[in-house]
Amino acid sequence: MCGIVGFVGEQGDALPFIYAGLKRLEYRGYDSAGIALASDGQIALKKTRGKLEALGQLIGGMPAGVPCGIGHTRWATHGRPTDENAHPHTDCTGTIATVHNGIIENFQELRQWLVERGHHFSSDTDTEVIPHLLEEYGGQEDVVQAVQKAERRLKGAYAFLAISAREPNRIVAVRRSSPLVIGLGEDANYVASDFSAFLAQTRRAMVLENGEMAVVTPDAVHVMDMAGAVQRRQEFTIDWDIRQAERGGYPHFMLKEIMEQPDVWGDCLLGRTSGGAVVVEELGITREQLTAIRRIQVVAAGTAYHAGLVGKALIERLARVPVDVAVASEFRYQQPVFEPGTLVMAISQSGETADTLACINLARQEGMKTYAIVNTVGSTLARESDAVAFTHAGPEIAVASTKAYTTQILVLTLLALALAEAQGRARPDLVQGLLNLPLLGQDILSRLDGIQTMAERLSGQSDVFYIGRGLDYALAMEGQLKIKEIAYIHAEAYAAGELKHGTLALIEDGTPVVAIVTERDVAEKSISNILEVKARGAEVWAVVDEKLQKELPVDHVIPIPVLEPLLSPVLAALPLQMLAYWTAVHRGQDVDQPRNLAKSVTVE
Repeated sequence: MCGIVGFVGEQGDALPFIYAGLKRLEYRGYDSAGIALASDGQIALKKTRGKLEALGQLIGGMPAGVPCGIGHTRWATHGRPTDENAHPHTDCTGTIATVHNGIIENFQELRQWLVERGHHFSSDTDTEVIPHLLEEYGGQEDVVQAVQKAERRLKGAYAFLAISAREPNRIVAVRRSSPLVIGLGEDANYVASDFSAFLAQTRRAMVLENGEMAVVTPDAVHVMDMAGAVQRRQEFTIDWDIRQAERGGYPHFMLKEIMEQPDVWGDCLLGRTSGGAVVVEELGITREQLTAIRRIQVVAAGTAYHAGLVGKALIERLARVPVDVAVASEFRYQQPVFEPGTLVMAISQSGETADTLACINLARQEGMKTYAIVNTVGSTLARESDAVAFTHAGPEIAVASTKAYTTQILVLTLLALALAEAQGRARPDLVQGLLNLPLLGQDILSRLDGIQTMAERLSGQSDVFYIGRGLDYALAMEGQLKIKEIAYIHAEAYAAGELKHGTLALIEDGTPVVAIVTERDVAEKSISNILEVKARGAEVWAVVDEKLQKELPVDHVIPIPVLEPLLSPVLAALPLQMLAYWTAVHRGQDVDQPRNLAKSVTVE
């Protein structure tokens, strides 16, 4: 849930690269940061709680021209966010330094054993057992052999880097579930938890697989299993543009990512339709595999789970294939029953969400076919699933997901239409309608200026309800999550028909309610629900099919063009995202890096 960066070169200065790399990983969420350099037989170390600006004020005193180092942004799990608990951590001699993502489950047992052997600890973290284990196993003399011995003692899901001041020409990297990638440069190589850390230096990369380690030197990368057996890894080229990971003049990454969605939708749809039909192969699956599907089990977390709810409605309505959607962290512990012909579908932005990966592993153990909808090429989920469809959203820097969410919905819509065609229920009109979405999205975004005033009004509230029916209820789930994530307003989403079953007791004068009305078949019922809350004094914000706006007695209306309700979710998502964004801005919150949240949740 945090950022790892490492650099080793023939010459050059590791410090500026590591600091810049950590800046590019800020989107992952963190509350402390630090850098260690392998310098003149001793580790040079600076670390602090708080943001990277605080670290930047400290590193001016670090030695220049050191060509080997590691850095880290930490999101607190074991131990509070303090200077002492920040990474990197060192051994007793100050010659070995490590940074670590994930959790060491048996750290208390290891810590007690190490204390009994004379080691002294200076933090409350699970991470600190790693450098002391390396010291115990002779890491000052041979850090590679020490890592192999120490790794056998560790239990959990983690990744770590280790350097020794006595071997300042190498970084040892270990991956056990938590992601690590390697960038291949000229007379220098890079290690990170995310490609974006080194995109400005190189586009050549390779990925460490689970259970592997790498010895990284300026001119070589040696990948092996934990027993030392050499593993062959193919390098590949990253096709992201580094400018995609920069704000481009917007005050926040989140606003940039909201505004670029129509263009991203075009990228997501490109080449995936032809003559009113879905090009199935461009979804990473064959027609034979499609026709074999009898049931779909979706597993996902957070925003991806909400995309899955939209996908369920689309697939069941269009293809009449039953779909279940489960929160990944719950599904894996419920002893699920897999029926023959079930496709287990995982949805994820990062492809590294620990609970979602565990569900896929469980499904494969049970002999089920697995399918991933994911944004990140080279991610663990993409590699470990039987089939994969990429959303092509590009790097999403803001912690709160926007463009990844809407492109997930687009891929799910394409899949629903492909399944429908395979079931003899083709809808060429909807396939053609997909191609209109980018232009409609641009039109909506150009007409949302008034939403800032609406958001300013909402920003003074402490609670808000979101209501909708059918697809609109799935959208309400995502809308309430967004405003909770970045504006810190308590929000709840309800199926509008459930208001009479208890929720109306909470509606009083001035209670804010966000209503979504794009489902024409139940629009009259949704309007009745809005009248119910209005009768009890609610202040209503409505995201509504523009053909219905005159029928709605609401306080704030945001009309959107709905040509076909089944294609409306991505369009309706835009004003919901904007409402949350501007509400957070008016409340003075850190929009891109909300508190206590991380972009990639790589621990349970």
